[in-house]
Amino acid sequence: MSFPQLDTALPAGADAREHARLLRQVHEASFAGGPVPFPPRPIIEESWGRTRRFGIKPDKFPQLRVSSPEELQRAREASLIAEVLPLIRRSLISIADQADHLMLIADASGQILWREGPHRLRAVGDRLGLVEGAFWNEGNTGTNAIGTSLAVGRPVQVYSAEHFLRSLHVLTCACAPIHDPRDGRLLGAINVTGPISTIHPSTLALVNAVARLAEANLQSIHHTHLERLRSVAAPLLAGMSEQALVVDESGWTAAAVHMEPVRRVQLPMRPETGTAWLPGLGECALEPLPGGWLVRPRPTECLAPSMVTLDLASTAPMMVVSGAGGEWVRRLTPRHAELLLLLAAHRRGRTGAQLSQDLFGTCGHVVTVRAELSRVRRRLGGIVKSRPYRLNEEIRVRVNTPDHPEDLLPGSMAPGVRTLREALRDGRAPWS
Repeated sequence: MSFPQLDTALPAGADAREHARLLRQVHEASFAGGPVPFPPRPIIEESWGRTRRFGIKPDKFPQLRVSSPEELQRAREASLIAEVLPLIRRSLISIADQADHLMLIADASGQILWREGPHRLRAVGDRLGLVEGAFWNEGNTGTNAIGTSLAVGRPVQVYSAEHFLRSLHVLTCACAPIHDPRDGRLLGAINVTGPISTIHPSTLALVNAVARLAEANLQSIHHTHLERLRSVAAPLLAGMSEQALVVDESGWTAAAVHMEPVRRVQLPMRPETGTAWLPGLGECALEPLPGGWLVRPRPTECLAPSMVTLDLASTAPMMVVSGAGGEWVRRLTPRHAELLLLLAAHRRGRTGAQLSQDLFGTCGHVVTVRAELSRVRRRLGGIVKSRPYRLNEEIRVRVNTPDHPEDLLPGSMAPGVRTLREALRDGRAPWS
C-alpha cells in the first residue's frame, strides 16, 4: 500500500495564532495586488487560481448547492464508503468530540454524506453550510480541504486564511481521500474541521491513517466477495473442457480453468450477454452469473481496438478504448494517467530512465516506473508496448484536455506533466 504525500499547513514549531495572522496578511495582499509576506503554498496558490476561474469572490459566500433528503439518502446508499462507515466513526468520532471538531465524510463530488461532532461545532457548521447534503467541491465553495483534496487526489490541510472565502478563515480543516482499492477510483474523502485554536499538527496524519485503514477494510470485503463467488462458480467450472474465467462485476478474477488466470479482466463499462473484445484476451463470450460474469475466450482472431481516447478533461481521468469488438472504459489511477499522458505526448516512445525523469525529476526511479508500466500493460493488453515504452503505433490516440491548462491532472507534481501544461498554454499540444 502506498502512502501519499501529506500537505500540512502549519510549519514545525510555528505558533498557530501567529501563523494564522500571517496567512491573513498573505490572503489580503494576494487579492489586493500588493506584496505578500511570503507566497502561499503551491497547492493553495493553484487552488486559488482554479477558484477564481469558477467566478467565486472571496468576500461573498456563494449559493450552496444542497441535495434534498431523498437525493442525500440515495447518495448514501450508493456510496461504497457506507460499508466502512462504522470503522471510520469508531476511529474519529471520540477524537473529534474531545478536540471540538466536526467529522465530515463526502463523496467524490464533494457532497457531505455524513456529519458527526459536538453540538457547538454542529451549530457553527450549520451557519457555514457544513451540513449533510451540501456540496463542498472547489467549484461550489472554492479552496477548502474537502474540495482541494478531491481535486488533487491526496491528503490536504487548509489552514485558516488559506481558505479562499474569508468567512471560512475561522476554521482549519484536514482531509484525506478514499480510493476504491480494486481500481483506484476516487470514492470520497474524510475531513476533520475545527477552529484554528484547537488544531494539532498531527491531525492530517491521523485523518490520512484512518482513510488508509478504510481502504484496507474495503479490500478485505472485496476478497470475501471473491471467495463467495469462487465457491458458487466451482461446480460450473468443474464440468468445462474449454478455457474460462469467473470474474466479479468489476472484472476481478475469482477462478479460472484450463488457462493461466489473470488478476483482472477489463470488462466493458456496461457488459451484456454476448461477445466483446477484452484487453489481453481478445474476443470473448460473456455470460452473467450471480455477482459476476463467466468469461470464455474464443479461439478466433482478435478484433483489436483501433482508437484510444485519454479523457483528462475532469478530475476523474479515464481511458476509452473502441474498435470493431466494442467499446470499454477504464478509470485511471493518478500515476497511470500521468504515464499514459506522457506516452501520448511521445508517440516514438520513452525509456524507463526518461519516464523516471518525467515523473520524478531524476533517473533514479526506473524500477518504480517499470513496475507501474508492467501493471498498465497487463491491464491494457496490446495498447502499450515496450523497448521503448510507447503506445501501439497502429492505434489512433486522442487526448481530451481541460479548458484551462492548469487543470491538466491538477494533483500531479511530475516535471513532465508541468512541461505539458506549459505547452498547452502556448498552444503546442504534442498529441495534435
